[in-house]
Amino acid sequence: MNKGLKRLWAGLLVPGLMLVSGAAASADYKERTLKFSYLNAKEHPQGLGAQKFADIVSEKSGGKIKVRTFPGGTLGGDVQTLSALQGGTIEMTVMNTGILVSLAKEFAAVDLPFLFNDAREADAMLDGAVGKKLHDKLPEKGLIGLGFWDLGFRNLTNSRRPVTKVDDVAGLKIRVIQTPIYIDMFKALDANPVPLPFTELYTALETRTVDGQENPSKTIELSKLYEVQKHLTVTRHIYNPQSLLVSKAFWDKLTPDEQTLFREAAAEATAYQRKVSREQDADALNSLRSKGVQVVELSASELDRFRDKVKPVVEKYKAEVGPALIEEMYAEINKVRGGK
Repeated sequence: MNKGLKRLWAGLLVPGLMLVSGAAASADYKERTLKFSYLNAKEHPQGLGAQKFADIVSEKSGGKIKVRTFPGGTLGGDVQTLSALQGGTIEMTVMNTGILVSLAKEFAAVDLPFLFNDAREADAMLDGAVGKKLHDKLPEKGLIGLGFWDLGFRNLTNSRRPVTKVDDVAGLKIRVIQTPIYIDMFKALDANPVPLPFTELYTALETRTVDGQENPSKTIELSKLYEVQKHLTVTRHIYNPQSLLVSKAFWDKLTPDEQTLFREAAAEATAYQRKVSREQDADALNSLRSKGVQVVELSASELDRFRDKVKPVVEKYKAEVGPALIEEMYAEINKVRGGK
């Protein structure tokens, strides 16, 4: 063995030396540390997906790129985080896609009430041409969309009474996310919608500033909203995809190899996050029941009454989004429905 090879093997055998893969060693990766902010707990599927993304990026970059995760809205609510992302002071986040309506009206399409019957329909639309068109609206707004994660179907909770029929919603003060379609939907149901950041939700429920809220079952469980909400109605009124976002100011500093790495890590983390989210959501209702929450399952006819009351809202936002995108969206959904 020549002297050069001896020195190489000696270096590889030094205790604690990280062995970098051939791909990482040959790729153009810089030493970087970035912040990934999100609203839910580390144990939530949102947090598990963020950590999965961080682990993949670290592994494939040979430890050069470090993704620090900030759970629980510690860096701010959705509105503040979106602004920080555009300004480049936060590099990554994941948030409800409907919140992006403030940047492009077309994002209201994903929040149309009772749009999807199941997650397969949502995946088909979001992973296809419609999802691409939506995320293509973002670079001019200072953002890059890398994929769509799963938050699940939203259900209604409150502390005042069981909601067994649509008329029971009337008069309830319901916290909603800070986007117009949610406000309009609960006005149509004769409730009093109160837009609030998620970071203020528990306190608002505890102090009875609001009577109720609406979120996917797993979010309700992990955020311990069952401590201040005793009635849950399985309405599944809106499906929540979440956009995985990168600050364009940060993205433009990445090398082509790094951008490729981020896209590959996002695809892998997306598949993992969706799987975990759907598995956990299926168990969440039983967990909430065990914690004393009274769960109401609506009949098909009563769900139809909910749909009828919000039809004007659906028609309003269809017109605002534009007929061409709406037709394309329904075509993607119907392909899945036709194949069942």
